[in-house]
Amino acid sequence: MARHLPEIVLASASPRRRELLASVGINFQVVPSTADETLLSDETPEEHVVRLSCAKALEVAGRQAQTGRLFIGSDTVVVRDQVVLGKPGDATAAATMLAGLSGRGHRVITGYAVHDRVSGRTLRAAVITRVFFKDLTAREIEGYIATGEPFDKAGAYAIQGIGAFMVPSIEGSYTNVVGLPLCEVIAALEELGAVELFGRPA
Repeated sequence: MARHLPEIVLASASPRRRELLASVGINFQVVPSTADETLLSDETPEEHVVRLSCAKALEVAGRQAQTGRLFIGSDTVVVRDQVVLGKPGDATAAATMLAGLSGRGHRVITGYAVHDRVSGRTLRAAVITRVFFKDLTAREIEGYIATGEPFDKAGAYAIQGIGAFMVPSIEGSYTNVVGLPLCEVIAALEELGAVELFGRPA
C-alpha cells in the first residue's frame, strides 16, 4: 500500500497503536517512551494530550543511540462532564466509570505528534470523537468487568473489543477512539515525506 522512505518510530508501547499503524502497511519500529504522563492542573484535556504526544516523540528521538528519522507520539484520554477518566485501579472504580458513562455521550480525545529529527519539524494536533453508550444494566457492567478488559483502558472500556456491545454510535474517527487517529497521522507522515501512499502514477 505504501512506499516507505525515512524510518518511522512509534514512541508507544500500546498494542492498539501498533496494530493500527501495521494495518495500513506502514513499516515502523516500536520504542516506548518514558515521558512523564502527569496531567497538569492548568491545562485542558486537549492541551494535555498534545503536550504529552510531543513529549513522547521528542524523548525517544533525543536518545543518542536511537535510530530512525520520524517519531510518532500519541496520548488518549476519555472525558465526561469535563472530568478526565483514566484507567480504573480496581473493579469498583471500573463499575463507577461504566455506570457514569451509561446512557450518555462522552468525548475521547487523542493527541498525536510526528517529529522529523532531520528537519526539526513537529506536526501535532488533538482529535475528538464523541462516543455514545447504551443504557447498561448492573448485570452487563458486572459481566464486562469480569472479562478483565476494562482494567488497562482509559474510561474502562475498549471499543475494538468486547466493549463494542455498549456503543450504538460515535461521531468522528473510530481509530481515534482505539488510540490513534490514522487519517490525521498518515496525512502528517505524508507531509513530512515519510510515506507515499499507493506510489506515484506512471
